[in-house]
Amino acid sequence: MAPQTETTEAVFRRVDATLATVRMGLSDIGTSDPQRRLAGLRNLVVFGRAVTNVLQNLRRTEVRFDDWYFPFVAEMRADPLLSFFYELRTKILKEGVLPTGVHVHIEQLSLPHDMSKFGPPPPGASAFFIGDSLGGTGWEVQVPDGSVEKYYVQLPEQVGSLTVVLQDAPTVHLGTQCESRDVELLATKYYNYLSCLVQAAKRRFLQASLVSCPSGSRNKFAGLGVQRALCKASDARQDVVGGFGPDER
Repeated sequence: MAPQTETTEAVFRRVDATLATVRMGLSDIGTSDPQRRLAGLRNLVVFGRAVTNVLQNLRRTEVRFDDWYFPFVAEMRADPLLSFFYELRTKILKEGVLPTGVHVHIEQLSLPHDMSKFGPPPPGASAFFIGDSLGGTGWEVQVPDGSVEKYYVQLPEQVGSLTVVLQDAPTVHLGTQCESRDVELLATKYYNYLSCLVQAAKRRFLQASLVSCPSGSRNKFAGLGVQRALCKASDARQDVVGGFGPDER
């Protein structure tokens, strides 16, 4: 059987599937489950860079791909936040490092009176904690074998808040100062950049009718400046981010 010929449409199907995994990771980052939150961050970083790797398969089907892609490569190389995510993937895969920290803000907490706000302690509970290394709150519980496990609970808003941050992450993205190093904020910027990059590629290499396009921009979207403008959002948590493929540095 003769090998199947690669098509632009097939490449974009794989790109979309990879980007969907990134979106799932971002969704998990927004949950209150500490372990799921960090797993989501790992998935977002690893598969985020994979989006650009898969996208580069368009070189096999589109002879002008490199001419189109080069300005984006230059932008990603020059952007502090995008470079940070690019390097973070390597640290995760090769060193198992995920440099997160936790900021705790206590609004109002009176002990022991307010302990009832966290619900009844589980059987075997020996200590209570707020803001562990995963950004969680809950009880330390001694199990029958003598070891200690963590039982997580929700931190009530009236008590305080926990923010998981990316330590040492840059706070500048596409020339704009980020509000903080909040992991959800920066991860959202990462995802949004990737999403805009994929949409720009579709508008360039697929038929225009297959891709939704803002009114008046269909004939202008090939320019990087238009792409950047479309990626900017009034709400900072709706911005985006990307990584580089192996041929991009």
